[in-house]
Amino acid sequence: MPCTSLLQGLHHHPFPKKPRITGLNDYRPVALTSVVMKSFERLVLSHLNTLSDPLLDPLQFAYRANRSMDDAVNMALHYILQHLDSPGTYARIRFVDFSSADSADCSPSFRQLHVPDSTCEWITDFLSDRKQHVKLGKHVSASRTISTGSPQGCVLSPLLFSPYTNSCTSSHQSVKHLKFADETTLIGLISSGDESAYRWESDHLVSWCSQNNLELNALKTVEMVVDLWRNRVPPSPITPCDSPVTIVDSFRFLGSIITQDLKWELNISSITKRAQQTFFLRQLKKFNLMMVHFYTAIESILCSSITVWYAAATAKDKGRLQRVIRSAERVIGCNLPSLQDFFTSRTLKRAKKIVVDPPHPRQNLFVPLPSGRRLRSIRTKTSRHTNSFFPSAVGLINRARSPTDSDNPPVTFFHSAHVTFPCHFSLVNFVTSCLRVHFKVKNI
Repeated sequence: MPCTSLLQGLHHHPFPKKPRITGLNDYRPVALTSVVMKSFERLVLSHLNTLSDPLLDPLQFAYRANRSMDDAVNMALHYILQHLDSPGTYARIRFVDFSSADSADCSPSFRQLHVPDSTCEWITDFLSDRKQHVKLGKHVSASRTISTGSPQGCVLSPLLFSPYTNSCTSSHQSVKHLKFADETTLIGLISSGDESAYRWESDHLVSWCSQNNLELNALKTVEMVVDLWRNRVPPSPITPCDSPVTIVDSFRFLGSIITQDLKWELNISSITKRAQQTFFLRQLKKFNLMMVHFYTAIESILCSSITVWYAAATAKDKGRLQRVIRSAERVIGCNLPSLQDFFTSRTLKRAKKIVVDPPHPRQNLFVPLPSGRRLRSIRTKTSRHTNSFFPSAVGLINRARSPTDSDNPPVTFFHSAHVTFPCHFSLVNFVTSCLRVHFKVKNI
């Protein structure tokens, strides 16, 4: 049944992308639909996830069960660090930006994933002849009818783009094509200076975009060269769409700042600056809301992508973050978990989800030994590779199982079909103690 105009109607609210607005492109047009329409979308979303998820590209990490931005970043770093273990190698990372991702016609892509015709027709009808207007405060523009693209802010919009780019994959083992919705990253693993595969994939991406009505934004597409072996000959630039790609020293990749030397000082400086909010703790102390603020604000900032960068961070950088926690402790008046506790618990939790997820592209790294008690260690040649997520996760699981390691805190275990996972109780103890203090003060 066709969607009625009442249900299809969209209200676009412009939200700023940056603090300082210089033009219309600095606004993000977020579409708001009716509650009834959102309910329909959620029903269709659940149905589409069941049908399309097994057929999606394994390196598409957006809007899928047991996938996250941290998974995408950790996968990219694993490919790069594993490759850089060998001498005479370097990596070229291109962060691609699409200037017309929202105007792509996403409806035909589901037929390639064997989605039933009735569902495809519903999606086509949902995207066609949409009446929309812009609302800013009390001002409302005239309505216009749109039949292209996918509206931002709708429940289905994120999922619609994933099947659209499903056919855009790499055909060379030395080139990885990672995707997180419309965030596309091309990783070229170069050996002996041979960039032919990377350049071929770069040209193929440009031609694929032109064939599928996607436009590359050459001004926002940047590239970073990771050359830890310091090869003397700088790589020659690549000019897709007759425009040279800018070479950068650092880039914020899915929330984490990655630099060309793969160090985390800039990322941790950004986290520390945002986490220094003890002023708000002092204000909230009057209302007994300090613990709530710590877990909703400061902890979420300190632990942002902690599984990506913590193990490879220097002792100096870890100390900077730990001082933020100590400042919060003095204001709150009770002990807080250390960063090591946060990292251990979150890494083990993430590893557990990967092991029980066979479609995950790196589930095969968690291999139990014949005894079944420990996991096989991942072979690494450099400390930077050892301190990345996957080797660290395997090491934490094995150390937590070791009965001779007296430095480990008490742990319990989650059981799966292959591996047993430890889980630290520091957070549980902390929340329990805070609640006891809160109710004790309240009773007094």
